[in-house]
Order: sequence, then structure tokens, then C-alpha cells
Amino acid sequence: MGEPEDAYTFVDEASFQQRVDEGGFLEWAKVLDYSYGTPLPESGDDHDLVLEIDIQGARQVRERCKDVVCVLLDAPSRAVQEERLRGRGDEEAHVTARLALGEREMAEGRAFADAIVINDSLEQATRELAAIVEASRQRLSL
Repeated sequence: MGEPEDAYTFVDEASFQQRVDEGGFLEWAKVLDYSYGTPLPESGDDHDLVLEIDIQGARQVRERCKDVVCVLLDAPSRAVQEERLRGRGDEEAHVTARLALGEREMAEGRAFADAIVINDSLEQATRELAAIVEASRQRLSL
């Protein structure tokens, strides 16, 4: 599957910081020397917004927005997570750093998340996430 080529916009650090200073991100974080952010969404109240973000961003979104449901997506095992990182072609130092960061973030995420989905099968993980979204809609409509 993968993401479309225009899924990300790359800018220099000064442009990124200017957008942070202007409040142009729903959430943002610096992870392993790279800055990431989610622009403020354009959708209205009648849309679900699903974000794939780290724990830093999830905390920011929960602070800024009401009715947030945080779902932790986890690999079926550390070995699978390592295999996936290596499969992306990342440099060894980056893989090692991501795995170490992942251990800390997963422990924090397990305590923070409203639900956990194990991403062993894309189809199953998608069904589970859809069910969580639907349950949240039902709860909010009461």
C-alpha cells in the first residue's frame, strides 16, 4: 500500500519553527533530530480525524481537543518491529536509535492509550481501528 508521494511536505528548520511560532500545527515534535508536525485540519466537526503520530503529539492533541480517542498501534513483537525498520533501508544507527526510543514510547503509550491494536495483519488492524472509531461515534452521540 504505502503513502502517496505528497503525504509529507519537507521544509527547512527555520520555516518549520516559524509555523510552530504561528500556531500552525495541531501537534508537533522533534524526534531523533527530525521535526514533525500535523497542520491544523481544515475539516469541520462532522468529520473523523485519524492521525498517525507519536506519544508527544498524542499528548498535545489530547490537551487541545475534546473527545480524543488515542489508539496505540504496536508491532506483534520487537523482532518484527526491528525487521520492519531494517526493511525500510534505514541506516543501522537510526534503526538502533528508533528501537531504543520505541521501547520508551511503547511503555508510555500503553499507559496513555485508550485502546491498543497489534499491527500483525493490515486487514485485521484496520477492522479493529474502524470498530474503535465506530464505538467512539456511538459513545459521543449519546
